[in-house]
Amino acid sequence: MTNKNNTALYTGVTNNLIRRVYEHKEKMISGFTEKYNITKLVYYEVFEDAYNAISREKQIKGGSRQKKIALINSINKEWKDLYEEL
Repeated sequence: MTNKNNTALYTGVTNNLIRRVYEHKEKMISGFTEKYNITKLVYYEVFEDAYNAISREKQIKGGSRQKKIALINSINKEWKDLYEEL
């Protein structure tokens, strides 16, 4: 997820993407996403089990900002909010 100007990047894991993005958009989650106004879903992956999802989250979080940008650009060059498509 990112903010309006695409300057801050947030990576997380959830078992309910629609609910979790809604919580971020409505500022129901305090912390990083609230502080940096993270409201736009620009990339996501779906996994069948929590173990693989958490492993992938750690891999993405451990990557450079440039790698995260490349990942987003690989499926969403316009950085549009994908929330409405869920």
